[in-house]
Order: sequence, then structure tokens, then C-alpha cells
Amino acid sequence: MNARLNYFANPGAGRALKHFMAFGREMKALPLPAVTQELVALRVSQINGCAACLDMHTKEAAAAGESAVRLHLVAAWREATVFTDAERAALALAEQGTRTADAGTGVDDDTWAYAATFYDEEQLTALVMLVSFMNAVNRLNIITQQPAGDYQPGQFH
Repeated sequence: MNARLNYFANPGAGRALKHFMAFGREMKALPLPAVTQELVALRVSQINGCAACLDMHTKEAAAAGESAVRLHLVAAWREATVFTDAERAALALAEQGTRTADAGTGVDDDTWAYAATFYDEEQLTALVMLVSFMNAVNRLNIITQQPAGDYQPGQFH
């Protein structure tokens, strides 16, 4: 599969993507646990069907020591016993924040309140920014059919 566009070959897109990638690096420094960030990135990308992001975040999580079992069970996190309550709250918020067209209302009050029992305001801000960022990146990749499989951990850091 070949991508429809090579963002890095286009000078304008390349300049814009530098900022996007810098934002992505800044996200890593926010006070949300790294494992939670990767789980959320994976779930958002699963929902949106972004192969390039699934490739990237699965490999990044594995390189950081995440178990294969947990990675395989992200799609079924509600039934899986391997996630903490805090991770479940983050995954629920990520799903509702991603499925806005399906739910119509976005994140409901109960889901927000549940997440707020585990994350402070700064962490909730990081979580909302991460969900929004991943949805944007997913769309950039999906629209242009960016291929998956060749990502190497740390490639964009």
C-alpha cells in the first residue's frame, strides 16, 4: 500500500507537521502516566481504524515494557481483568471522546466524574488533549492511507 501523500515531501505540510510532531512530543511530558497515554492512543486508533497509529503505539508500548496480553486486550478492556480502574476510566473517556458522532453528546457526566476520581485537573487536561490529538493524527493518516508496519520505536522522538 502506498500513501496518497508524502507529507514530508511537501514543504508546507512538512512545516506544519513539524509543529504537530512537536506537540506530540510535548504530550509525552504531560503528567499522565506513559502507559495510560499508550493505551489511550491505541484505543482511539482502534476505534478510528488508523493502521499507522496502531503500528506506532503498539510498538512504543511494547518497547516501554507493556505486556502483549494487555496490548491485545485493549479492544476488549471492559471485559479484561488486566487494566486498573484508573486505566479503565481513561479508556472510557477516550472512547466517548472519540465516538462523538455515535454518542452525539461526547463524554457524559458519569464518565467524566469517574475519570476525575483518578486524575487531577492537569491530568484530565492531558487526557483530553491526547484524545483530541490522536483523533486528528488518525484522520491525517486515514485520509491519505498512510501504510503501517515499518515504524521503529522512537522514530519520531
